[in-house]
Amino acid sequence: MFFWLYYTTAPVDYKTRPLVLWLQGGPGASSTGIGNFLEIGPKNLAQENRTNAWTSEVNVVFVDNPVGTGYSYVEDPKLLPRNNTAIANDLVAFMRGFFTKVPEFQTIPLYIFAESYGGKMASQFAVTLNKAIQLKKIDCQLAGVALGDSWISPVDAVLSWGPYLYATSLIDSAGEKSIDNKTKEVALAVHAKKMSEATKLWAEAEDLIENVTNGVNFYNILARRRKDTQNVRSVNHIRQQIPLTTLASHLESLYNRHVLEHSDPLDRLMNGPIRDKLKVIPKNVTWGGQSKMVFDALSEDFMSSAVKNVELLLNTSTMKVVVYNGQLDLIVCTPGAQKWVENLHWAGTSHWISAVRHPLEDSTGDTGAFAKAFKNFTFYWVLNAGHMIPADASDMALRMMREIVGIKQH
Repeated sequence: MFFWLYYTTAPVDYKTRPLVLWLQGGPGASSTGIGNFLEIGPKNLAQENRTNAWTSEVNVVFVDNPVGTGYSYVEDPKLLPRNNTAIANDLVAFMRGFFTKVPEFQTIPLYIFAESYGGKMASQFAVTLNKAIQLKKIDCQLAGVALGDSWISPVDAVLSWGPYLYATSLIDSAGEKSIDNKTKEVALAVHAKKMSEATKLWAEAEDLIENVTNGVNFYNILARRRKDTQNVRSVNHIRQQIPLTTLASHLESLYNRHVLEHSDPLDRLMNGPIRDKLKVIPKNVTWGGQSKMVFDALSEDFMSSAVKNVELLLNTSTMKVVVYNGQLDLIVCTPGAQKWVENLHWAGTSHWISAVRHPLEDSTGDTGAFAKAFKNFTFYWVLNAGHMIPADASDMALRMMREIVGIKQH
């Protein structure tokens, strides 16, 4: 498993600042590529200094996870994880190795930040790591988990697509009805525990949405798709005329949309200058070379819920649990996220629902987000941002991160 650790550039002893561990989604999307160069790392894709880099405040470690993602690799495909439990166990094993290499971080507060499918992985990882800490199998100061636009309750996410698209004028009532009919099929398959069928129907629902919205961007409804992914879209449009019958063809469509689209612009950088500079990547390993295998291996786990993990964290620990969501995200839209949060089996749920929501101002003095908290649980509604909040609203993302980890505003 490959990781990339940045020590904070804050003008203090790095050991006085928390460690943020960043997990990417996909599954199969690289943290050391996407999270690092497109979102929160010190340099952007053009290798220029990032204005709102998280490293300016905290230590950050990016992990290419699950194994097989980014520069991480397996020598035997049978070792690729097939469910969330296996992913969490691998991450705890990774943490043991990490602390052996840099033992000073054992005494520093650790916050797990995750995005998209990474949030699903992070919820289980936090539960498993917390258990290992309690059993004294690992020495670690786990202080919180922050789940950004996270695929925690896939059924709640897909069922909210129709109403969300209708409310934002991207479809009419006939379009909403057709999407609702398809997403209800997804929900029925999940409830019947037909997980491969649910994944197939999920892909069909996304293809239907592309058709009725004329190609809405799933990650930010106000953004255009990148022109260099038109080839991916044209493949999908060809497929819409040829019925998709196999799970494999559905998986290819999903992979193109949820992993390849974000990895494409990074491929040349990661397999060229960065790889050469790192000098530790084995010759037979290419960045992203096994990510499709990672994606396919987890296909039967895609639509399973991770809500119970969040409930477990709230009911059995005092660590901070945070959910944050971008207003313009479709794939994990905010109404779907609010739905599962408001149905949490936790004694504090009703108190959280009735708590007062506070506005957060951005650097220009405008409202950039809202936050609502009760005890150790907080939900952030981030405005003018899609699925990848740090990329769309870097100022507010940095402000929110500071608040979560307890660093005072300058």
